[in-house]
Amino acid sequence: MDYISFPGLGIAPFHIDKAAFSVFGHEIMWYGILITLGMVLCVLYANYVGVKREKLESDLIIDLAFFIIIFGVTGARLYYVIFEWDNYLVSSGDFFYNLGGTLKNIFNIRGGGLAIYGGIIGGLITAYIFAKVRKVPFIKLFDILGPTVMIGQIIGRWGNFVNMEAHGGETDLPWRMGLHYSWDGSGIETGLWDKEIFVHPTFLYESLWNLIGFVILHNVYKKKKFDGQMFAMYLIWYGFGRMLIEGLRTDSLYMGSFRISQLVGAASLILGIVIVFLNAAKLKKAAEKAVAYDSVYDRLYTGTAETEAEAGKETDEEENEDKTEKEI
Repeated sequence: MDYISFPGLGIAPFHIDKAAFSVFGHEIMWYGILITLGMVLCVLYANYVGVKREKLESDLIIDLAFFIIIFGVTGARLYYVIFEWDNYLVSSGDFFYNLGGTLKNIFNIRGGGLAIYGGIIGGLITAYIFAKVRKVPFIKLFDILGPTVMIGQIIGRWGNFVNMEAHGGETDLPWRMGLHYSWDGSGIETGLWDKEIFVHPTFLYESLWNLIGFVILHNVYKKKKFDGQMFAMYLIWYGFGRMLIEGLRTDSLYMGSFRISQLVGAASLILGIVIVFLNAAKLKKAAEKAVAYDSVYDRLYTGTAETEAEAGKETDEEENEDKTEKEI
């Protein structure tokens, strides 16, 4: 059995089964349960903000959620498989044997291998196409997805905890997480483990980072100033956090010598900042036009123009008086 501990926090080694229970001989994993729970909460929250904040119909949000779940999971799987292709490719037999084996590996999601950025990309593409078909502003749907996705990330990371994966490198920090591997199960009794390391609990870092981000975005949503603001804030918050946390992980996907998630995180951060600045400039320009319009209005109807009208009236009266004197 394998055990987890947090010795700096006084938490002794304990064991969590990866499987929650079995149904007809098939194990139901905690990871799947947590992902499903996250999806359900995401749909409920998306429906709430979609109706209350964006004034969209509930049926539209439910329909969107259905497609995003399907294609989001597909995107998450494809993203992971693409960057880990060598681990899924079968090339030891003839064409049909290799094709069948490769496809079997790709569709074996129970074996693990989902990447959150792939899910986000798949979800955004789905939302964009959905918006075009249903004739609603896609940016409003993106705003709904911003804080909504964070809920799934907050809960989903605890699936990594149960699986003892997605952790960081070794550390001696007070909140370090101990991973104890004992193949015969005797480690908990003897204190002697076949393998024992103490690492950064990066699953916890990211879960807490997203929790803080969700609270911020949820409260800002009430005072949203422009369409796209919540989406931009999500890109900035998650992009920055993931860029930093990814540097601690030991299971990163790489492109050459670069961690892919750090590159995508940096790109997300920059894109979010650009969206905010462009819309801030638009808001400032609109405010200046409003001020200029108010100024003209005041001058024409409540200020200088009124004085000029009175001055014109006085001039007419003086001309009439001069005319009367000449007639006399």
